[in-house]
Amino acid sequence: MKRLCYRIALAICFLWITITPALAAAFLIPGGQVVGLQLQNGSVTVAAFDDALGAGAREAGLKIGDQICEIDGMPITCAQDVRRALARQTGEISLCVRRNGKERTVCMVPQSTADGPRLGIHLKQGITGIGTVTWYDPATGRFGTLGHGVSQTGGGLLAMTGGEAFRAQVVGVKKGKCGDPGVLKGCADGVCGRLTDNTPQGVFGVTDTGWQGNALPAADYADVHTGKAAIRSTVAGDRVQEYSVEILKIYPRERTDGRNFLLRVTDPELLEATGGIVQGMSGSPILQDGKLVGAVTHVLINEPAAGYGIFIENMLKAAG
Repeated sequence: MKRLCYRIALAICFLWITITPALAAAFLIPGGQVVGLQLQNGSVTVAAFDDALGAGAREAGLKIGDQICEIDGMPITCAQDVRRALARQTGEISLCVRRNGKERTVCMVPQSTADGPRLGIHLKQGITGIGTVTWYDPATGRFGTLGHGVSQTGGGLLAMTGGEAFRAQVVGVKKGKCGDPGVLKGCADGVCGRLTDNTPQGVFGVTDTGWQGNALPAADYADVHTGKAAIRSTVAGDRVQEYSVEILKIYPRERTDGRNFLLRVTDPELLEATGGIVQGMSGSPILQDGKLVGAVTHVLINEPAAGYGIFIENMLKAAG
């Protein structure tokens, strides 16, 4: 592939509250586990209509993607607000929703159920997706993932107000090809941590359960060099596996956009399974010479076997 292709396009590989102490250890357990992420920003949107109860919401004019701002004048910032608003009303209710940047009013009668009144819709809080755990510090319970931030709809870093991490597994893969980045298809169940920070260098959190593994030293900028390396990723089920890559080029350490070095997947098994780097692999730890040197962050859209990584020291500075 000509070098020009590396400059054409790239894609990000992604799908509270208090400041915590800086990382206590220079040794970290490298991850590779796929993890579900739910970042809350005070928004509640319509994700889907309930098969049995959704007819009334459809007829009233609600649409998937509508952000519910108020119910009968009560501000809505989370799913619990919706339940509280419904519990105190009888008969027809008025919903203020935001659609395509404009607010409008939708009136409807909630469905009566054994569990109380329901709108007949499934709600989504903030932004959800899957990524890959980069590191875990058993001394503090801190962990990092993605290697880049999560953006809000329309661009710009999502102003996260809280969030949770979930145990997850990969249930399918759409292979990447030139011009069409692939993606891991996952399902998540069971909270394994809370998210504390969404930064341009990664999403960070705290866990009580953690992940098993042998701790490795975190590399300095001077330790990273071109040549053979490896990444740890999960591309089937919940099995973490190590794959060979090659670091092609190193950029200045001051770059904070998640593109600190260029790498290419060389492992035949990973190329066969995914075509290279796909969305959901963001955060896959990069190992070289027995050290944790960084994390996968982006895939080149026109060359799915190649992508970018962030220096681990830049992630740790953001996490601290």
